[in-house]
Amino acid sequence: MSVLSTGTGALIAFQRALATVSHNVANLNTPGYSRQRADFAARTPTDYGYGYVGNGTRLAQVGRVADQMAISRLLDSGGELARLQQLSSLAGRVDSLFSDKATNLAGLWSNFFDSVSALSSNASSSAERENLLAQASAMANRFRVLDGQLGALGQEVNNGLITGAAEINRLSAEVARLNGMIGSDATRAAPDLLDRRDQLISELVAYTGGTAVSQDGGPLNVFTAGGQALVVGTIATQVATVADPYRPERLQLALLTPGQPITLDGRSMGGRIGGLLEFRASVLDPSMAELGRIASGLVDTFNAAHRAGMDLYGQMGGDFFALPAPAVNPHQGNGSGATLQASFHDLGQVDGQNLLLRFEGGGWVAQRVDTGASVPVAGSGAPGDPLRVNGIAIVVAGTPASGDRFLLQPTAGVAGGISVAITDPSRIAAATPVKARADIGNLGTGIPGKVTVTDASDAALLVPARIEFLDAGQYTVDGAGPFAYTPGQSISANGWSLVLDGMPAAGDFFEVVPTGPGSSDNGNATRLANLDDARVLSGGTVTLNGAIGGLTTAIGSAARQAGYSAEAQQVLHDQAQSARDAISGVNLDEEAANMLRLQQAYQAAAQIIATADTMFQSILNAARR
Repeated sequence: MSVLSTGTGALIAFQRALATVSHNVANLNTPGYSRQRADFAARTPTDYGYGYVGNGTRLAQVGRVADQMAISRLLDSGGELARLQQLSSLAGRVDSLFSDKATNLAGLWSNFFDSVSALSSNASSSAERENLLAQASAMANRFRVLDGQLGALGQEVNNGLITGAAEINRLSAEVARLNGMIGSDATRAAPDLLDRRDQLISELVAYTGGTAVSQDGGPLNVFTAGGQALVVGTIATQVATVADPYRPERLQLALLTPGQPITLDGRSMGGRIGGLLEFRASVLDPSMAELGRIASGLVDTFNAAHRAGMDLYGQMGGDFFALPAPAVNPHQGNGSGATLQASFHDLGQVDGQNLLLRFEGGGWVAQRVDTGASVPVAGSGAPGDPLRVNGIAIVVAGTPASGDRFLLQPTAGVAGGISVAITDPSRIAAATPVKARADIGNLGTGIPGKVTVTDASDAALLVPARIEFLDAGQYTVDGAGPFAYTPGQSISANGWSLVLDGMPAAGDFFEVVPTGPGSSDNGNATRLANLDDARVLSGGTVTLNGAIGGLTTAIGSAARQAGYSAEAQQVLHDQAQSARDAISGVNLDEEAANMLRLQQAYQAAAQIIATADTMFQSILNAARR
């Protein structure tokens, strides 16, 4: 009977070990599966008086082969890889938008200024004027399209947050449920449950970043990259999307706590969600702001120069482009109904950075949203003394309450509202509004050069003026003076200035008169054609043309950097995966060898049972005799 018992026990043990091997082979391609190993132990021997006789083997346990350090490393690398891949994918789309010839701004920008240059060569041509308006409309439309595409990417981020929140809640709930099933001692839990939990945690961390921490050898608690708890034991914290308090159209991610939702800082998130939020903060928002800054620079500079010219009707030029004002959004929790109206004050100081304005202690303070750095604020906010911050003028309407907060977006989104303000080609102010002429009876060699408008708003700009030289070193303007004169100096009055070539003589006089309607003068068109190289941004250090190149370069650099980082992280993740698979992965050669060995052992155990049966039959036959 002892031989039969020994053989039967061995047969059962080897049969279950073979089942384990077949289970490994069947799950060769199951994500997150850890190979299982059957461990054998000798059964308790029997004392027969003369000594102990063994009773064969038993299956001590079937456990998974896993290394928690390798699993943790894989979790970390997986979350970071998901973040970088998300960032790289979206940044690459913005790069394509601004670098592709079919969609970028540079081509239409160049066409527009080429048309202005063509007009300066033939200022009275109706065809050139029509072409200028057409190119201006095409360029304005490209600004709007680019801003709209960036806005669509912002909506994709919103949709990604909504989808991600649903997946985070599903995965967190499933991990918490498995924690309950596994209990307080993971060593006694089913290996497949442990694998399933690890796989779900891996998927969860791919959304949020972070890690998993064992609690007393049983449940695994999951935390985001910023340390916020998603799963603690059998309790899963729900997340949801909430509206930005300044921009309701923009969503944020928040933890749903018993008190109130806790908004998660994008800088403390990893995984796909972290990639979405980082893309929005470091690529999308700066791109929209810089595109708006370029549009603002173009409109402000071109309009100012256009207002200094004269159209074919003999009228001073008006605004060539229209552009919306900077946005100032109140916080939804403000205690008053005060509103802020912003306008551009000094374009050279506008950097496009979003600012947070707060009313504290009877005054206003400002700080950058991205860094929190303080920004100087001047003025009281009254119509005659507006707040002035980073080149923006702000008028406060109503009485603000202490603690009121406002988000100032100087240039973000303004490119989406740019348009051409005129439709009549004759309204293009190509001519210089005033011209100078010398009296035919002058004795000197003085010849007036082109007149430059220095102040188009001067009420006396179009009033005829007479410059008379008392001698070679003195002159009067409409009887005012005398003023000292040296050859080559500018003569200025009534918002204009000019320089004389040659030397005037005593009694010489010159007249500055309005250009008049229908003029073919191209003075202002020539000035407009050179504005793309005007240094009007960043305190007069960057040209409009240079700003476009800088924007394209910055976006391309961000996309390449994200791509390189994602490629590097993929290598690290592959190494972590290989390290985990070297320990926990299923090796078919090894399993085949185990199967052959166990099959032979199973056959041997079966032979033991057959031998025991023969022995038992021999005893029965002897008893019959």
